[in-house]
Amino acid sequence: MKCATTIAIKFGCAAVLGLSLISSAAPAGTPEGIWLSEDGATKVRIANCAGKLCGTLVWLDKPTDATTGKPKTDKHNPDPAKRSRPLLGLQVVRGLAPSGPDKWSGLIYNADDGRTYQAHLKVQSANAAHVEGCVLAILCKGQTWKRSN
Repeated sequence: MKCATTIAIKFGCAAVLGLSLISSAAPAGTPEGIWLSEDGATKVRIANCAGKLCGTLVWLDKPTDATTGKPKTDKHNPDPAKRSRPLLGLQVVRGLAPSGPDKWSGLIYNADDGRTYQAHLKVQSANAAHVEGCVLAILCKGQTWKRSN
C-alpha cells in the first residue's frame, strides 16, 4: 500500500508541475513588427496606430506591374480615385484590437480583389502568426505569416 501511495503522490506532483508549466507559459508575443506573407510575395509592418494596430505594405517581391512596367498600384480598388495609388506604403490592416489571448481582430484589405474583410490575427509563436480574412464571419481564408526583418 505504501508503494501505491508513493506512486499516487509522485503522479500528483508531476501533474501539478505539468499544469503549472502550462499555465505559466509565456504568451506568444505581440504582432508588432514586420511579417512576410505565406507566399513570400509581401511584407507588412504591424504597428500601433492611435491605440489599435494597423499594417502597412512595406515590401513586394515583384514591385513592378508586368503590364505597365511601373510600380504596382491599387488598380482593383472599387473607388476609381484610389486605383492609381501605389501599393507600397498602403495600409492593408487596420483597427486590430485584442480579442483574446494572443488574438486581435479588425479589418484587412486585399489589393488583389479590392475588397476589405473582417480580419483575425493570432500570434502562434515569436515568429509565426495566423491571419484570416472573413466574409460574414463564417467564410474565412487564412495563411501563416512569418516574422521578418
